[in-house]
Amino acid sequence: MRKLSLDELNRLSVVDFKEAEKFPYCLILDDIRSLNNVGSVFRTADAFRASALYLCGITGQPPHRDITKTALGATESVTWKYAADVTALIQQLQAEGWIVAAIEQAEGSTSLADFKPQPNKQYAFVFGNEVTGVRDEVVQLADLVLEIPQFGTKHSLNIAVTAGIVCWDFLQKKITKT
Repeated sequence: MRKLSLDELNRLSVVDFKEAEKFPYCLILDDIRSLNNVGSVFRTADAFRASALYLCGITGQPPHRDITKTALGATESVTWKYAADVTALIQQLQAEGWIVAAIEQAEGSTSLADFKPQPNKQYAFVFGNEVTGVRDEVVQLADLVLEIPQFGTKHSLNIAVTAGIVCWDFLQKKITKT
């Protein structure tokens, strides 16, 4: 066994990525303080070909050197938009037929392990602030709340790790079901 070279990975160019069909989901980052976390989620959105990334509230926006450093070019490939008001964005997406899922520990949440994406539906996954999580009003607006099971002493995961888990889980379920 040997490690593959970058050329052998056959990755899409930025132009080809922009033209490629995206998977039916987007990510919403609301009030994310760490620019490194934002950059990391850009990379995740690129790796798992999200249809869009929305940056809301105080979440930093490109161009910024800390985002760019962590994103490693994904700010150029991923379609992103800024929305000052996350609740207005969620209501707009819901009106367009998106299913909004808050990623949070909440009463009545669904374990990510039990989540079954509906066929032919688009999903918007909302990730909240590193300290306070997803806003209560967003949890109330969401069509569902998904929770990642955890078994240690800490009560949360890093936002970038959480986004990676959710994207991978969603694609595994969508790809194997379609």
